Amino acid sequence: MRQPQANDIISVSELNHQARSILERNLQSVWLEGEISNLAAPASGHLYFSLKDKNAQVRCAMFRGANRSLRFAPQNGTAVLIYAKVTLYEARGEFQLVAEHMEEAGEGALRRQFEELKARLGAEGLFAEEHKQALPALPRSIGIVTSPSGAAVRDILNILRRRFPSIPVVVYPTAVQGAPAIQGIASALQAADGHHDLIILARGGGSLEDLWAFNEEVVARAIFATSTPVISGVGHETDFTIADLVADVRAPTPSGAAELAVPDRKDWLRHLEQLNRRTLRSASLLLGQFSGKLQQAEHRLNRCSPAAVLQQRTLLLDDLSRRMAQSMRQITESKNNKINNLLNLIKLNSPQRKLQLEHARLRFCRSGLQTGIRQRLEQTAHRVALQGGKLHAISPLATLDRGYAIVSTADGGRVIAGVAALQAGQTVSTRLADGEFSATVTVVNKRNCKTPE
Repeated sequence: MRQPQANDIISVSELNHQARSILERNLQSVWLEGEISNLAAPASGHLYFSLKDKNAQVRCAMFRGANRSLRFAPQNGTAVLIYAKVTLYEARGEFQLVAEHMEEAGEGALRRQFEELKARLGAEGLFAEEHKQALPALPRSIGIVTSPSGAAVRDILNILRRRFPSIPVVVYPTAVQGAPAIQGIASALQAADGHHDLIILARGGGSLEDLWAFNEEVVARAIFATSTPVISGVGHETDFTIADLVADVRAPTPSGAAELAVPDRKDWLRHLEQLNRRTLRSASLLLGQFSGKLQQAEHRLNRCSPAAVLQQRTLLLDDLSRRMAQSMRQITESKNNKINNLLNLIKLNSPQRKLQLEHARLRFCRSGLQTGIRQRLEQTAHRVALQGGKLHAISPLATLDRGYAIVSTADGGRVIAGVAALQAGQTVSTRLADGEFSATVTVVNKRNCKTPE
């Protein structure tokens, strides 16, 4: 054997921790059946015990949170069925189980049988909602399948009498516990089916073994086969049976089944009173409607009588005469208006009128032409006067009035503007403001003279 290395050595705590991890990881929670021994119940509320059979035992713990749901008091020697998680108590290195659920061994077997039957019947559809029948609002009669001597039947009958005593009730007696109850319940259901509007299947509370007849397949199939709606009221509110699942309605108790079966007569009396009031109101309304229709028919009959018809015809004739006279007046007025309009048009379009209009237009045009000519002559005279003034201002004759003279050739044909055009001995004509005279040029003196072009 080789010597261990430092990293090969582990502590006892580490060993127990690894062992616990391996157990919890590889072993899932299990169901175990055995006998309790070495039971300890300290003040903490936890339970510590050993679960043993004839060949072995194992330590178990059940903590306070889990054992609160126990329906019995565990004792040494009690055969139990537990559901537990496999683990290891590291502080002591002890292999143990932590129980999460515990029940007595006999009850556990029944519960497994219950779950198996429940799963099988559920797969067949016996619990399906589409097979459930609705309860009648007010059954005409009720059949009760139960023990005739139990407290359940007394409670059901008391509640039915109190809520609706007028409904007939028939009790179909049968055993409700033990082996004879299985076929007895099925036979009672078959006997009641088809004779009532509703069947109540009931039994008082008890242990799982006491209620086991209602978990039998024969009873379940008998309930499913009934054509009459079935209310199941078996045990207390916490009890649940196969019969509850197959029935059309489950009630928590037999008393609850009775309350579901029939309405409260007080509610129905109130409802009937409301219906009565509504009926009276409807009858009164119908009478009023019929009275109105009768009056309308009478009125129509009166209108259809010969006297009424003659009166209506007379009124119609008067109305037609009045409307005809009014129409004639309107037509006459319309024709007169048209004639007047035509006369006016003739007057407007006559030759005499047109001639008068043309004379008037001619007078207007003549007056306008004279006015225009006069204004034009005045304007022209004014312009001539202005232009004459301007011409007189620049006229050579006006220059003569200031002492100047115009010298021209002797024949007066050409004005002599300068001495360059004169010659000695030449005869010229000189014009003054008040006349003219002829003269002969004797001497010509040129002084800054321009040659005429």
